[in-house]
Amino acid sequence: MSPDNRDQIQLLLPAAAAAEIRAVLPEVADDVVAVIIVEVPSYTDAFSGPMGDIIRNAVQVALGAFLSLATGERGADPRTPAAPAVEGAYQLGRGEARSGRSTDALLSAYRIGARVSWRTMSTRGVAAGLDAETLAAFAELVFAYIDQLSASSVAGHADELATTGRVRQGYLERLGQELLAGATPDKLVASAERADWAPPAELTAVLVPWVRVRGAVSLLDPRTLTVSSDLGPLGAGATTTAPASLDEQSMAVLLVPDAAGVNRTQLLRVLAGRPAVVGPSRPWTAASASYRRAVRAFEMLGCLPDEPLDTDEQLAALVLSADPEALADLRTRALAPLSGLRPGTADRLAETLRSWLLHQGRREQVAADLVVHPQTVRYRMTQLRELYGDRLHDPETVLELTVALAVVAPRAAGATGPR
Repeated sequence: MSPDNRDQIQLLLPAAAAAEIRAVLPEVADDVVAVIIVEVPSYTDAFSGPMGDIIRNAVQVALGAFLSLATGERGADPRTPAAPAVEGAYQLGRGEARSGRSTDALLSAYRIGARVSWRTMSTRGVAAGLDAETLAAFAELVFAYIDQLSASSVAGHADELATTGRVRQGYLERLGQELLAGATPDKLVASAERADWAPPAELTAVLVPWVRVRGAVSLLDPRTLTVSSDLGPLGAGATTTAPASLDEQSMAVLLVPDAAGVNRTQLLRVLAGRPAVVGPSRPWTAASASYRRAVRAFEMLGCLPDEPLDTDEQLAALVLSADPEALADLRTRALAPLSGLRPGTADRLAETLRSWLLHQGRREQVAADLVVHPQTVRYRMTQLRELYGDRLHDPETVLELTVALAVVAPRAAGATGPR
């Protein structure tokens, strides 16, 4: 038989056979649902109650539409489902994605549906007098029709996942920005619920280069939020904004859940070898405070270090650099007696005075710190006593000198920022 004749047979299923098959569609639908429940465990509960009735009706409608096409009632190719059937299959796929079932389960259900449907319909077709050639063509049409419906469902499933993923990602990004901006706790709780994000007890802000985000996040708590560096003001009550160099270096902020105590050690270990500044751990609704401190440390360094900088280890430096202009004025006043010396001499004496203050005048420790002979320390301190006189015994002067000289801007390994 020529292909043209074969196509003609495909499009002209005898009305009597179609009537026989149509009469058993309710039975077919019941069988399809029953077998799917047995063979696809994820549908065991889903098909009970109202959902089972919906699926049974959908099977009847889809197969009924096919029979109408196969008998030429609508003058269309029965291998191509009508628009309502395609749309129904598409929406079914979206619903399955929302229910958390995979396409594997969905396609298994379609395969079972095709098998069970064909078993009953072919039996009825034979009883109605269909010859072998017509029956074979009918089988081809049935499975082509089911393939089209399953493809539409898979497309719906994929679109729903993509849409849901994009929407949730948008909610998560908004939550991250609100956290950094210091939004009210009520607003943060509402945003977390909208994003389906389970709040931790605490969050730690970590500044990292954007190009290193993926590698870092893959090793952290799955709830870690990633926020771009284009964040505007640091938050309510902040007196500064993120420096322009943050954007120039394309930095991101990671908000890492529950990274206090021993977990902080683990966080620093995960970040080892990566440029990063790690803020303190704070209650999750106060994450903006962690972010502000991380930015302060970044500003103090002037760049990102090659190794993670733990701001918890730089508290004194952060306190003393809180007002850089005031610190500079204090240094100028406290070191005024050295201003008339040559720069090299003044630097050596300031270095010696700093070590002498920090080691409480213990000459041997000062010498070890400066890697000089104890006699050199004695000679330099004699010079300093001549310059300062009795003021080196004045508590107020000692305090100012200690503050002015105590802290050198921290440098993590590889940092190139100013000291």
